[in-house]
Amino acid sequence: MTWDPAHLPTHEGRTFVVTGATAGIGYFAAEQLAATGAHVVLASRSADKLAVALRAIREHVPKASLSTALLDLASLSSVRAASEQLVSLPRLDSVLLNGGSMTMRRTDRTRDGLPMIVGTHVIANTALVAGILPALRRSGSASDGRPARIVHTSTGFVAQFAMRPGGGALLTPRVSIAAYTKAKTITEVFAFELDRRLRAAGLPVHSIVTRPGVGVDAKTPTRAGIRDATTPYQRNPYTPWAQGKDTAAWSAVRAMTDPAATGGEYYAPSGRLRGLPERVDPTARTAAPAPEVANRIWDELEELTGAPILPGA
Repeated sequence: MTWDPAHLPTHEGRTFVVTGATAGIGYFAAEQLAATGAHVVLASRSADKLAVALRAIREHVPKASLSTALLDLASLSSVRAASEQLVSLPRLDSVLLNGGSMTMRRTDRTRDGLPMIVGTHVIANTALVAGILPALRRSGSASDGRPARIVHTSTGFVAQFAMRPGGGALLTPRVSIAAYTKAKTITEVFAFELDRRLRAAGLPVHSIVTRPGVGVDAKTPTRAGIRDATTPYQRNPYTPWAQGKDTAAWSAVRAMTDPAATGGEYYAPSGRLRGLPERVDPTARTAAPAPEVANRIWDELEELTGAPILPGA
């Protein structure tokens, strides 16, 4: 189908959650989702930054329906508290798992002693999924045939570099980009296995994977306190071939709002670094790994989060 990011479907009455919503791609995804008429919950670890993001969205979407949730992905206790808040919402139709630390220091640890990259991008997001799944199931059952959605954020590095999730999630490669790629490889394996298990259990929740391409500050529109003279500017050598962080959000927004999107799909820019969002073929080693690989990762994530992901399923 033809997809126009400037004319999104209406989603009045629905509730979307975006993690990492106070900067970059997460902020622009939240702004675009708010323009659909949905209620958008901005989740981040900083109350001050959440207030700035709320003001910025309301400046560009005056009738936006917004609320916030404090969520520190480097703390499993914070994830549990945020999950309790989100489960108490009247409905919860979709979550965008966009947040995660981009630290390049291998020695950094979460408050639970986990390696920072895998702890925030994989383990915390798994714990959040497990915590809010009851609300997603409830809304999916009551939404006139429209299942709820869990949208996972990955990276093109997974397809570019054949990183296999061997040795366990906590075995972190020494090179930072390899650690990040391994975390996102595990993210994809978990996302596709989650969709298979949701389908097998007959639950009205779909799991979808997206990647943004490359979004750079130099091509990102101004938003007060989000992208302006007061915020740090990051140079990027890919700038001539890249896109702004507003258009980098398009793949995730399509996965959350396209009525035709379904579980097990993968959305990405039409070009490797930029372009309109389209459905693409996922990497076989993450979408269809050997069953023992997917089962081992699933069991390890349950052990690390300390809770079953699909209780009773």
